[in-house]
Amino acid sequence: MAQALENVRLTGKRALVTGSSRGIGADTVRNLAAAGADVVVNFRNKAPRAEKLAAELRELGVRALVQGADLTDEQSVAEMFDAINNEFGGLDILVLNASGGMESGMAEDYALKLNRDAQLSVLDAALPLMQPGSRVVFVTSHQAHFIRTTPTMPEYEPVALSKRAGEDALRERIADLTSRGIEFVVVSGDMIEGTVTATLLERANPGAIASRREEAGTLNNVQEFGTEVTRAAVEPVPADHTHLVGDTSGFVA
Repeated sequence: MAQALENVRLTGKRALVTGSSRGIGADTVRNLAAAGADVVVNFRNKAPRAEKLAAELRELGVRALVQGADLTDEQSVAEMFDAINNEFGGLDILVLNASGGMESGMAEDYALKLNRDAQLSVLDAALPLMQPGSRVVFVTSHQAHFIRTTPTMPEYEPVALSKRAGEDALRERIADLTSRGIEFVVVSGDMIEGTVTATLLERANPGAIASRREEAGTLNNVQEFGTEVTRAAVEPVPADHTHLVGDTSGFVA
């Protein structure tokens, strides 16, 4: 069971973490619930896994709403936020964690639809539920954040470019969010041990993760990075709206 971050109390706050039935999203939503927030566990498929996590979180004394949604489908997104509004009456923390693009059998433009277009549509659907003092967090990787200046593995490049496009599009919304009293921060980390993306990269390029680990010296695991995402959701936002996790010496800003 996750432990609440030291001195972080989120009782009465309401948080949605997209893609939170497993991996980084699951650890982030655990941390938020451990700090007292009511949470939404969002998933694309595998409802039983999401329900199991929600049951675990309810043992902490918080409300946990399970909501399946295809984030690339605006109607599905609208239905999710209707349910959130009906259950919680608003939203204080939105963590845009869900991403993809390396899955097999998807359309050629799927990465861009999910990593850019869907991030904007989820934000737009969330805004009517968010009040001044709310926070939006976008989760990305150093491979995507620095893709304009630092090449990455060919197998990951299309995803990295699509995630950077999503980050850029969201950053264009900072002025509007600020006018609404809503804070925005990007949290970026290196490859994360144990994620689906790492598994797919390793499958496409055997030895890729070990090579990156050797180059970087160490890589965060899912729990460690989930803690950093949670910190980005509650700590003061840096002036450049960017929370970098771990060593970035191999990346050119």
